[in-house]
Amino acid sequence: MTAGIYCVRRGLKAAVVERQALGGKMNMASEVENWPGDRLVRGVELAERMGGHAKSLGVEFIFNEAVGLDVKGGEKRVYLRDGELTCSAVILATGVQVAKLKVKGEEEYVGRGVSYCATCDGPFFKGKAVAVVGGGNMAVEDALYMAELASKTYLIAKEVKAEEALKEKLKSSKVEVISDSLAGVAGSESVESAALSSGRKLRVDGVFICDAGKPLTELAGQSGVKLDAKGFIKVNRDMETNVPGVYAAGDATGGVPQIAVAAGEGATAALKAYGHVRNP
Repeated sequence: MTAGIYCVRRGLKAAVVERQALGGKMNMASEVENWPGDRLVRGVELAERMGGHAKSLGVEFIFNEAVGLDVKGGEKRVYLRDGELTCSAVILATGVQVAKLKVKGEEEYVGRGVSYCATCDGPFFKGKAVAVVGGGNMAVEDALYMAELASKTYLIAKEVKAEEALKEKLKSSKVEVISDSLAGVAGSESVESAALSSGRKLRVDGVFICDAGKPLTELAGQSGVKLDAKGFIKVNRDMETNVPGVYAAGDATGGVPQIAVAAGEGATAALKAYGHVRNP
């Protein structure tokens, strides 16, 4: 949405293709406390405001799904489920698919104690007990981060597969590692407990499901855009990919998963796309 705003303000015609809801993962944030200018705003509300702002400036929103890309030539083609678009530049802002565990209570308590982003929602659990689920680098980093905020932090993982340096930090931290898996989440108005596969119950106020998720970059890769080993789109500091006229922004690039970061990358990508359109 930010990219669209910057494009139309430079006099370009811009369309945003969206297959679900404007704002993506932003809509999963019950409260956003770190968006400059808003002390506290609901994720859904912020997404609606951004969308309304973009529409008021002339950004066109096409609610459809992109199923193919042809970006090799000067004229780019975006193939939709019903129809196609031609353009001079493409900005890929496809994000990351949240990795859900599909355990009991998970969907019910999203935004009410279940979160997929510790850096986004961690401060709301200051002085409370939380459980971090996962054994990779991201989960260990989030557990160490939450240990500085929460009164008690559990790391639930059958096996900790993080880098050795993170494992060493974990050993000397206040995090309690539990070799188990999450079976469910329960509570009343918000999360009050986490059930483990072993039958044990933890009294917690929050559950952070921490998996990097799957970057939604299959179309990019199929079109010739280079991806890294984890499937994220490779970009330089100008958000340029290896294909002229193709840019990427937001979580799909593998950077810090924050709204402010995504907006900044979208603005950069749009300004560089403008330069390409005007002087290929």
